[in-house]
Amino acid sequence: MIDEIIKFAFREDLGSGDHTSLSCVPEDAIGRAKLLVKDEGVIAGIELAERIFHYYDPTLKITHFIKDGEKVKHGDIAFEIEGKSRSILATERLVLNFMQRMSAIATQTRTIVESIEGTGVKLLDTRKTTPGIRALEKWAVKIGGGYNHRFGLYDMIMIKDNHIDYAGGIEKSITNANQYIKDNNLNIKIEIEVRDEKELAEVLAVKNVDRIMLDNFSPELIKSVLPRIPKTIETEASGGITKENIRGYAETGVDYISSGALTHSAKSMDLSLKAIYS
Repeated sequence: MIDEIIKFAFREDLGSGDHTSLSCVPEDAIGRAKLLVKDEGVIAGIELAERIFHYYDPTLKITHFIKDGEKVKHGDIAFEIEGKSRSILATERLVLNFMQRMSAIATQTRTIVESIEGTGVKLLDTRKTTPGIRALEKWAVKIGGGYNHRFGLYDMIMIKDNHIDYAGGIEKSITNANQYIKDNNLNIKIEIEVRDEKELAEVLAVKNVDRIMLDNFSPELIKSVLPRIPKTIETEASGGITKENIRGYAETGVDYISSGALTHSAKSMDLSLKAIYS
């Protein structure tokens, strides 16, 4: 999937060719450039950058100074690239666009992970990602220390409020989901969202789910209902969770906290690819 993303990105950006470089830069020109950090945070996308460079031109040589997941500051140099000047120019913007986005997500994720350190809870992303580059954004979450929730609609059954309403209730949703897994010989988990204590009671009466998402429950309410949930069923808190209150949710004893903000509200890291002159 990542190679497909790279291929499409080049198709989108290059089109019929990099006419500026083709017209201005000699074909045999050799150049060097450095990836300059102009911000603070967690760097992500260095491994991807190497894949982009080599996808376009396998002869490009990369010297790494920083690894994915390391904290960086203004003035740091992540890597140097050397080879055909035209190749460096053709790949420059793709590398920067992806790295700036991935580093933003990794930085935001690391900040939240550090704020809940010691609680044992796992921080999850969601499907609230940029269409077409979900693989890169979820990769960045992992670099930042978070965990991936389901990747798409195909690798978990996640019964939310609309599914329950359309299916005709909680019991029917769970029963139908289990039968579907059996009929199709699938090896996937079932998670169900509950919006209040009444819905939780209905789920616990049926069971046959792997995880319960406590949606928009306060930390106090989560603490009060957790003893009712069997240890065999995982628990996840979601909804209304911010950087300011997430520690309180983490200390409730839930197994997971999911946050769409990891991917949909991250501010791009300022990075630049600057030519090096001997």
